[in-house]
Amino acid sequence: MQPIRLAEIRNLVEYEKVRDAERARVIALKARRRVAVGENLSFLFENRDTVLFQIHEMVRTERIVDEGRIQAEIDAYAPLLPGPGELSATLFIELPELVRMSQDEVRRAVNRFQGLDREGVWLALGETRIAARFEEGHSKEEKMAAVHYLRFAIPEPARAALADAGRPARLVVEHPNYRAAQQLGPELRAEMLRDLAEA
Repeated sequence: MQPIRLAEIRNLVEYEKVRDAERARVIALKARRRVAVGENLSFLFENRDTVLFQIHEMVRTERIVDEGRIQAEIDAYAPLLPGPGELSATLFIELPELVRMSQDEVRRAVNRFQGLDREGVWLALGETRIAARFEEGHSKEEKMAAVHYLRFAIPEPARAALADAGRPARLVVEHPNYRAAQQLGPELRAEMLRDLAEA
């Protein structure tokens, strides 16, 4: 997938003119690219459009006009773009009861996923199981982050299975404290195949 260039980032005035339409378009895109696995985990499969939107939103929120700082935002979000033969996703630990929880309760609830970033997240495409590779630095031994960035390296047989609607495609979580799986729908499978074709 082509890297995002500084020239693609609209200035604050130009972005404000197109933001409503762009936001609606990306919300619809994300709906096709998001999958919930059980009650507490969701995965958003990232592509160039989702990452570019996030950069624009950060530049807008922070009111960034300096090109060096804009480039720093581009560099910060670059790891979300999938590389050749890869899919990239953001994993969110979601706690619906969060508003009623103390900070200690939130920390304990998130920390029950400790170790998930070392093993336990798989794409099962046909007969192929592909372990997620998590970006390092988002968790420590004593503290689990609520957001993680991960990649799946997709070999050719798995890509063929993803393209074949008659073959199973699932996202699987196998963790001592959380086990769930979700079939990948046709819209998400189509989006993933587009990502693999672009990378």
